[in-house]
Amino acid sequence: MAKFRFTALDAKGREQKGIIEAPEETSALTLIRERGLFPVEVSLIEEAVRRRAVPAFLKMEIRMPALFSRVSARQLTLLTRQLSTLVGAGLPLLRAINVLIRQERNPRLRSALEQIADAIQSGSTLAEALAQHPRIFSRLYVNMVRAGEVGGVLDQVLDRLAEYLEKSQRIRSKVISAMIYPVVVLVMASGILTFLMVVIIPKFEEIFADLLEGAEMPPLTRFVLNTSKAFASNMAWVVGVVVAVVILMRLLRMTQRGRHMVDMFRLHIPLFGQLARKTAIARFSRTLGTLMSAGVPVLQALNIVRDTAGNEVIARAIGAVHDSVKEGESMAAPMESAAVFPPMVVSMVEVGDETGRLPEMLMKIAERYDEEVDTTVAGLTSIIEPVLIIFMAVVVGTIVIALFLPLISIIGKLSA
Repeated sequence: MAKFRFTALDAKGREQKGIIEAPEETSALTLIRERGLFPVEVSLIEEAVRRRAVPAFLKMEIRMPALFSRVSARQLTLLTRQLSTLVGAGLPLLRAINVLIRQERNPRLRSALEQIADAIQSGSTLAEALAQHPRIFSRLYVNMVRAGEVGGVLDQVLDRLAEYLEKSQRIRSKVISAMIYPVVVLVMASGILTFLMVVIIPKFEEIFADLLEGAEMPPLTRFVLNTSKAFASNMAWVVGVVVAVVILMRLLRMTQRGRHMVDMFRLHIPLFGQLARKTAIARFSRTLGTLMSAGVPVLQALNIVRDTAGNEVIARAIGAVHDSVKEGESMAAPMESAAVFPPMVVSMVEVGDETGRLPEMLMKIAERYDEEVDTTVAGLTSIIEPVLIIFMAVVVGTIVIALFLPLISIIGKLSA
């Protein structure tokens, strides 16, 4: 068992110090929390003793400048959860942020927190201070905090915000993990096929030309050799076309009309279109529901959701909903005419709008579509894996058979 020196805060915000025994730092943190304390700093005592014996020049750390470090979604979620806990425990906001500064290891996030603390000390609200760092704290984040400050429920809003970030991150991770496998397999398959076409098959062509002495090769072998020759001679064109397509897609994304075309294609692409649609609906429902339940006005919430939709087709549909609500009409009609949202979603929004329970209905839609995304990801993975394996087996098997057929003729001639 190792000994750890810790600094923590109790429920009233008073600082507590002590020593605790645990097998590792994670266990020490758990034990401290079980005592009803919020850990601020934990250090291994043995390490501290050894560090005193090390020359000063060996203790230097190379830190990445705050400019080049990034704040991950996981770090932002953890920060939000910790701030919610501290504020909920009755700690003054400025002191809570100073506690987070002391334990934050990410240089960029620590620098942002220091600037936020300075702004609050100068008389700014938390929302105003957060708005000065748009690359870290989104409009959704800032507006929810503003609503929490106005309503006097900042700790509850921060808790909702942390939950929102956790769920969004979980869905995003599942979608990315579903995409990684087929992309990796396709890249490897492309590399193997390119190597076979450019390096291996041309060598066999020379061998067959010498050994067959002008005899006609089997049709399958001729097809594979001609394909290899065409691919090798036009490889520069193939690479150029791929690069041109990538550049064209990037240029299209720079214009609103181009983004609309690309996003419309994404929603209708076979297999993956349904996943993109369900993910977008889950994101829309969760974001709007979270904002409205935090007390953000519906028109302002719709503006934020439109800007953070991540899909131009969905964003246009939300814009139509915003205009309809602004004119005093319901949300359901423009959602139905957009032909993006399924009838079930439109019906649930309509019922929620009529009964005054729209935020609750939106969160139920988000939960339902989270489950649908999980099911779709599992289904896609189960379909893509065997399809890619069969594809590779057919291609490589065809090449092997094509190269083996002339060898049968050569062996027959040698035997004769």
